[in-house]
Amino acid sequence: MSNYFLSVSAAVDFITNNLVAVGVPQSDALIVANLMVQSDLAGADGHGIFRLPAYIKRIRAGGINLHPNIRREREQGAVTLIDGDNALGHLVMARAVETAIEKVKEYSVCWVGSHHGNHSGAASVYVRKIAEAGYIGIYMAVGNANHMAPWGGIDLLLSTNPIAIAVPAGDRPIVLLDIATTVAAYGKVKLAAQKGQMIPEGWMIDKKGNALTDSSRASEGSLLPIGGHKGYGLALMISLLAGTLNNAAVGKETIDFNAHHDLITNTGQAIIALDPSAFGDPKEFIRRVGKVVDDIKKSSKLPGIDNIHIPGEGADKLAKERRLNGIPISQELLNALNDCARECGVVPLNL
Repeated sequence: MSNYFLSVSAAVDFITNNLVAVGVPQSDALIVANLMVQSDLAGADGHGIFRLPAYIKRIRAGGINLHPNIRREREQGAVTLIDGDNALGHLVMARAVETAIEKVKEYSVCWVGSHHGNHSGAASVYVRKIAEAGYIGIYMAVGNANHMAPWGGIDLLLSTNPIAIAVPAGDRPIVLLDIATTVAAYGKVKLAAQKGQMIPEGWMIDKKGNALTDSSRASEGSLLPIGGHKGYGLALMISLLAGTLNNAAVGKETIDFNAHHDLITNTGQAIIALDPSAFGDPKEFIRRVGKVVDDIKKSSKLPGIDNIHIPGEGADKLAKERRLNGIPISQELLNALNDCARECGVVPLNL
């Protein structure tokens, strides 16, 4: 079914109005709405406005603190630990990015960890903000539900645990890698399930190790890690650095926020910021980044390949297109959003 298109401003207004209707302070709702839409602009459709009904359900169930005291719990030099006080995840990560930019100016490098956060959308949103400020950004997080078994196991003890890295590139698009440590993020599985679509073989397996392609049965299976045992190892290390180190939930402690809307997830996340000027002239660094990008773009291509893509290039192009044409909204998503609006007493979308 063809998509409808929702303008960025209309998306921000709609999200804000729904959040305010369930008790989120106006200023906080606006911050969350803008960050949610940033996920959609980057093409992370499973992390943007798509998540609004789930967030509203969680708020209504009492699973979110609407008046949190997000604070720096510990500080030691360039390291800060933030207590998110079970706030909406976007607010916690907005504070983490703000802290990282403040700290990197003083120390040239910093590490900001957080606990008692919540789902905060696409990882790229936060490292992009670091790079836009002229710094290198790295983000890691423990996913909000365990969807992956250890390599060779069947118990779901790990999540999609994303990692994102952004490097400023001057006039070129920010070089930005944002990946889950599973072959597919669970948000993509949820999108497929909403549309009644099958998922590709190679995304998930069942408890006997057979391919699982029915998205409606996703809860019965395990997402596969990228690169086999290497992806499993990476997911585990991210769990330790973004979760265990921050006193956040990991492994058996992880709460499936898709199934338990009223329970505190204690989500762990981490932001690292690095100032290129600590290594020399930042303009020269940008020039060298550009040369690497150009060398790759101009390199020899396989038959049938017209363009070699640089991480972040596609998202940059897509963001420009969506700012101009709007965010695509499927009929299924439109129905879900309007059901949410009616429950909140908000005017439904008329697309």
